[in-house]
Amino acid sequence: MSLLHLCFYSSYTLSSLGLAFHRTHLISALLCLESMMLSMYLALSIWPVENQTASPTLIPVLMLTFSACEAGTGLAMLVASTRTHGSDHLHNLNLLQC
Repeated sequence: MSLLHLCFYSSYTLSSLGLAFHRTHLISALLCLESMMLSMYLALSIWPVENQTASPTLIPVLMLTFSACEAGTGLAMLVASTRTHGSDHLHNLNLLQC
């Protein structure tokens, strides 16, 4: 395993552990999701270079597009939950009351 692979795997693992264990605020969960998407985007962007493929692939661009849509939806949910509940604490959000 190269140092680059170790960096991608460790950044993805750390962000998923942050999402699993540090779930007090919605903004911290969104930041962990964004760091997961960023590490996946970087890994998919470097993959054709490592395989010495001359043609650029469309997958990293699609991943970046979905990441931007996810960020916009997450921020809209953050604003809506802050307006209705008064804070962005995740323990205030209950799906059974919606």
